[in-house]
Amino acid sequence: MKAYIFPGQGSQFPGMGRELYETNSEAKALFDKANEVLGFNITDIMFNGTEEDLKQTKVTQPAVFLYSVALALSMGDDFKPDMTAGHSLGEFSALVAAGALSFEEGLKLVATRASAMQKACEATPSTMAAVLKLSDETVEEICASVKEGIVVAANYNCPGQVVISGEEAAVDAACEKMMAAGAKRAARLKVGGAFHSPLMEPARVELAEAIEKAVFNKPKCPVYQNVTAQAETDPEIIKANLVAQLTAPVRWTQSIMNMINDGADSFTEVGPGNALQGMVKRINDTVEVNGVK
Repeated sequence: MKAYIFPGQGSQFPGMGRELYETNSEAKALFDKANEVLGFNITDIMFNGTEEDLKQTKVTQPAVFLYSVALALSMGDDFKPDMTAGHSLGEFSALVAAGALSFEEGLKLVATRASAMQKACEATPSTMAAVLKLSDETVEEICASVKEGIVVAANYNCPGQVVISGEEAAVDAACEKMMAAGAKRAARLKVGGAFHSPLMEPARVELAEAIEKAVFNKPKCPVYQNVTAQAETDPEIIKANLVAQLTAPVRWTQSIMNMINDGADSFTEVGPGNALQGMVKRINDTVEVNGVK
């Protein structure tokens, strides 16, 4: 069975989507539509902007979503997913690709999400850090022991790779404890704030209002969502999980394992970068892994 997976924030690169725009008429129509829906020329930033220009959350999220969805839809009849999943932001791409959301509806939600998250980041000095070579349980225990503020496990990317998220002092204190506990690495990431932590609560509330007004359909294949790591097809459950995702961890390891247990033997990453391919290989090195970008 074929699984298609979609990357999140951090996979962007300057010039992203230019070749697709110039060579595929269906993709070009989506890019032009995105400029109209967003009210600013995102294609100009994607094609001609610098790495710094693309790093702004309000730009990054719609840009990665736009490119990923355009790639999937431009595949035409070759795009036949048995299941989909997306990492954080990528979950919106996965839902559009599976037919649960229209492209326009998905783009509007992503723009709302990005704006709300950026505001939440600016409200509290916060960050994220990658922790390598510790068990999930050890990372969770250390986060719970930190007294300097809020810090939680945010992304379970693959065995031995967990990202933590929270207030800056708490994340720094946790990193010191992680290294003392035998981590190979525990260092801050270059991100705007504490994604997938309780500090995103204001953004969750704002996104919830937008999701409640959006039209969701039953997807044409199961979508494995970050919050539960389970296959979902019920639009109401999908909506609730999307809202919860902002303050809950991304259970990527568990999602991929469940997809494999449910029959997935081929994973195709659709979008910029190849980070998800590497994660899948570290979760299970027997499945076929490739990418479209």
